[in-house]
Amino acid sequence: MAQLWGGRFTGSINELAWDFNASITFDKRFLEVDVRGSKAHATMLAKQGIISEAEKDQIVKGLDSILEDVKAGKLEITTKYEDIHSFLEANLIDRIGDAGKKVHTGRSRNDQVALDMRLYARNEIEHTADLLKETLKVLNGIMESNTETYMPGFTHLQKAQPVTLAHHIGAYFEMFKRDLLRMKDIRNRMNYCPLGAGALAGTTYPLDREYTAQLLDFYGPTLNSMDSVSDRDYLIEYLSALSTIMMHLSRFSEEIIIWNSNEYRFVTIDDAYSTGSSIMPQKKNPDIAELVRGKTGRVYGDLMSLLTTMKGIPLAYNKDMQEDKEAAFDAIDTVDNCLTLFTDMLRTLKFNKDNMEKSAMMGFTNATDAADYLVKKGLSFRDAHSVIGRLVLACIDKNCAIDDLSLEQLKTFSDLFEEDIYDAISLKTCVEKRLTIGAPSSTSIEKVIRLNNDFLATFSIL
Repeated sequence: MAQLWGGRFTGSINELAWDFNASITFDKRFLEVDVRGSKAHATMLAKQGIISEAEKDQIVKGLDSILEDVKAGKLEITTKYEDIHSFLEANLIDRIGDAGKKVHTGRSRNDQVALDMRLYARNEIEHTADLLKETLKVLNGIMESNTETYMPGFTHLQKAQPVTLAHHIGAYFEMFKRDLLRMKDIRNRMNYCPLGAGALAGTTYPLDREYTAQLLDFYGPTLNSMDSVSDRDYLIEYLSALSTIMMHLSRFSEEIIIWNSNEYRFVTIDDAYSTGSSIMPQKKNPDIAELVRGKTGRVYGDLMSLLTTMKGIPLAYNKDMQEDKEAAFDAIDTVDNCLTLFTDMLRTLKFNKDNMEKSAMMGFTNATDAADYLVKKGLSFRDAHSVIGRLVLACIDKNCAIDDLSLEQLKTFSDLFEEDIYDAISLKTCVEKRLTIGAPSSTSIEKVIRLNNDFLATFSIL
C-alpha cells in the first residue's frame, strides 16, 4: 500500500478501512491535471530558489514520462495506491530518486486536490459549453427552415393559439442559451488558484502564488487559505447548472415523446434513436428521449448529494469532501452523454408539417383572433368572447372548424361577421400579424434568428 503518510503510525490500517478511505478508483481521472499542477508547482519552487533548476527539470521530465507511460498502457494505476497523488509521487520517486521527494514541498494534499478539481471542472465546463453551442446551432437551423411551419401553441397541454415550429423551437434556444451563459459565469467565478494554501493556513516557504496561478491560466490566487481548501461552491454551481440543462432536455424530450405518439404524429424519430417492442411489431419507441427524461433525476440526485455532504462541514478540509468527486463525475458524464445524443437525435428528426398545420386548424387556435375581429367591428371584448365561446361549442357539436362554417352560419351568432372573417382567422394571418419582437411572425422570428447567429458567432467561454 503506497501512501503519503505513515511516520506517525506504528500499526497497519485495516484493509477494509484502506479500501473505504482510498479514492484511486475514481480520482485517477485527475491524472493529467495532477501532472500539470505538479509541474507548475515545481516550476514555481525553482523560480523561488526552494529547489534547484536541475531538480525542477528532473521532476518535470519524470512527470511527463509517467503520463506518457500510463497513456501508452505501460504503467497501470492500481489500488495499491491510496489516490492519484500518491501514485504520481511514488512513481516519480522511483524514477528520479531524491528530487522526486521535493515535489510536495510547500504543498498539502488539501490544496493539491482542490487545484485538481478546479482544473478538471474548468475543462469540463468548457466542454459542456461546446456541447451546448452545438445544440444551439442545430436548434437555430431548425428555426431557419420552419418560419412558416404552422402548428398549435399549447397552454395546459391544450391547443391555445397558432404559432410556428420556428417559434416553438426558439423557446428552447433561449433556454439552452441561458445554460451556455451560466457556464461562462461559473468559469469566471471559479477561475482562481488554490495551490499554495497548504493544508489550511498557507506555508512558511516563500511561494509565489501569483506566478503559479499564471502558469495554470487562472486569474490569480485565492485570497483565503481556509476557504481555498474547503470551497466546493463552484462544483455546486456547476451541478446546479447541469441540473437545469437536464430539466430543459427533459421538457424537450417530453414534447418529442408526445409529438411522436400516434395521436399527434408531429415528428418521426430516426431509426438510429428508436427501438422496437419485443412483442408488438408495430411499435417504434422514443427510447433516447425517454432515457434523457429519466436521467434528469439522476443528475438532480448528484446535486443533492453534494449539497447534503457540504451542509454540515466545519472549516477547513474534512474527508467528507472526498464525496464530491463521484457525484460530480457522474453528473458531468451523464449530461455530456445526454446532450450529445439528444442533439444528434434533433439533427435527424423529421417534422410532419402537414399534421402540425391540420392540428392547428382543428384545435380552434384562431378563436382569440375571431374574438379580436368582432372587437374591431365594434363589439366589446367580453361580448365578443361570449359569442366566440358559443360558436366554438357549436363547431364541437358539428365536428368542424370555425373556418368550415358558411358566412350565413356565422351570422347566426353575430351580424358583424363579413366575408373578410376567413382571411382574418387564417393561420397565416393569425401568425403574421403578431409582429412584436419575440412573437411568432416570420418577420419577428427572422430577426431573432439573425440575433442567434450573431450570438453563436461571437460567444466565447473565455
